[in-house]
Amino acid sequence: MNGLALLIPVALGMGGLGLAAFFWALKRGQFDDLDGAAARILIDDEEDDAA
Repeated sequence: MNGLALLIPVALGMGGLGLAAFFWALKRGQFDDLDGAAARILIDDEEDDAA
């Protein structure tokens, strides 16, 4: 029972830290362009062909 008294607050703290990191990334615009990286792989760079 003493282990749970330590592990539950640690788990809640880690969950809160993860949630804070998610909201920080959301505020910084990390998730603004979700389709850009998927479409970027399909674009041919003509610079690479000249080499």
